[in-house]
Amino acid sequence: MDNNKIISELGIAKTAAEKAGLFLIDNKEILNTSIFSSNTDVKLKADVESEKIIKDFIVAKSSYPILAEESGKSVENLGSTFWVIDPLDGTANYSRNFPICCVSIALIHNLKPVLGVIYDFNNQDLYEGSKSTNACLNSKEICVSSINEKSKGLLLTGLPNSTNFSDSSLIRYVRDFQNWRKVRMIGSAAMASAFVASGRADVYKENGTFLWDVAAGAAILSAAGGYASITNQKENFQIDVFFSNSKIIENT
Repeated sequence: MDNNKIISELGIAKTAAEKAGLFLIDNKEILNTSIFSSNTDVKLKADVESEKIIKDFIVAKSSYPILAEESGKSVENLGSTFWVIDPLDGTANYSRNFPICCVSIALIHNLKPVLGVIYDFNNQDLYEGSKSTNACLNSKEICVSSINEKSKGLLLTGLPNSTNFSDSSLIRYVRDFQNWRKVRMIGSAAMASAFVASGRADVYKENGTFLWDVAAGAAILSAAGGYASITNQKENFQIDVFFSNSKIIENT
């Protein structure tokens, strides 16, 4: 995929993300309606309606198929190049007026995210990055932090729905947390990725999240000089993630 094509598709993703984000803000009163809930998860009308706006715009402007959180694959064989959409990452936060959530859109080419857009609509912050462009926040270039020790670093992580909450499992988390200066769980994998890309945090890692949560963040982080590892992908697109400023690396 050549540079001009990547830049063109990046523009499509930015417009789609902004359209969806504005819709989520302006119509929250009617969108904040649960259509599914469990002990560990919630799904809102906002997720479905935001996804429709994004998909309709991308289908009208781009020829590539789509993998979306709510509707799945637009075609059975996605091929070598396809869009990955999370229409509202941080749904539980959105539902409780906790202002850490976003729209996340990526383009995958040959199994690698080549461009990504994350729109933090609460703050009107648009993160972007690609193989052909710099990582930017509201058109201003961003880069990862220079922290090179865990003892001085800020770790972002999360506990997905499938987390094992047994004592032995939680003890392993605690032992890891003790290596870091600070640990945060913010409830949005995409925003965590954007925070590492912009130098606000140093590492984001999580096992059992999903490709649509982090694909855009991986592209932005790479463009910002960071290190993005996505491993152990399952058939349902569940994955393990280690995103770093590239100075702090673990065996993953």
